[in-house]
Amino acid sequence: MTSSSTASGASGLGPWSAIVLLAPLTVLMFAILLYPLGLTLWTSLYDGQLSGQLSLRAYAELASSTLFLKVLRNTFEIAITGTLVSLIFGYPVAMHLAAQPPRRRTACLVMVMLPFWTSILVKSFALVAVFGNQGLVNQLLGFLSGGQINLPMMFNRVGVVLGMINFLLPFMILSILGSLLALDRRLVLAAETMGAGPLRIFWKIILPLSMPGVVAGVLINVTLSIGMYITPALLGGRQDMMVANLVDFYTRQTLDWTAASATAVALLAISGLLVAMLGRVRGGLSGGAA
Repeated sequence: MTSSSTASGASGLGPWSAIVLLAPLTVLMFAILLYPLGLTLWTSLYDGQLSGQLSLRAYAELASSTLFLKVLRNTFEIAITGTLVSLIFGYPVAMHLAAQPPRRRTACLVMVMLPFWTSILVKSFALVAVFGNQGLVNQLLGFLSGGQINLPMMFNRVGVVLGMINFLLPFMILSILGSLLALDRRLVLAAETMGAGPLRIFWKIILPLSMPGVVAGVLINVTLSIGMYITPALLGGRQDMMVANLVDFYTRQTLDWTAASATAVALLAISGLLVAMLGRVRGGLSGGAA
């Protein structure tokens, strides 16, 4: 075999070979992703009240629906609150992990990733046992206060946020940790040599250079939060319905599949818009840091 043929074989597959190899994956993606999305979009546009014609009536009613606007506001309030709390608690944990030796950091990362190994349904019921009215926390508070203190932390907005933090915190920690590990430690040493204190080093060096990881964590958390269903359904109250729960309400309670499909498409559009906006912000921060 000549060197040219060897280089040609190592350069990659031919176009037909690539098509044959990618065809099963393409068919699978079409079956489990594109076809359901297309069917949902078609259902949202198909108007049975207009002899089966395509119309935007469902979207017009959605835009003027008091229920949808209230649920949409709840969704953003809960998502932003959960993301901010995850950021507040996740950043110090990420800084602590970044300062550890590699072997100890690996052991700590295992503990951070433990929530990934447990079903979100199981974790939600566990939170009820811990933070419920008769849970461990309230039993301890009642014991210490003689039965005078009982905090309502479940089946309300607090319960939803606690459940979200339990699910979202590892995403925030891992995103920020990646940026902190990529930080050039020589900058910190140079600042210390010039007499800068820990607080000034954090504000002037560590925080700005870790912003791509912060934005990535916010992007992941907000995108995951606005589509959550199980957490608000199990841990929230009637006033804490989110968009995904509204889709369930339309499909199981009112049997309005057109409204449910329009709501799902609106949720998908909002998620895509957030990803695009925050992705551009992250790209700008990365470019500025470079």
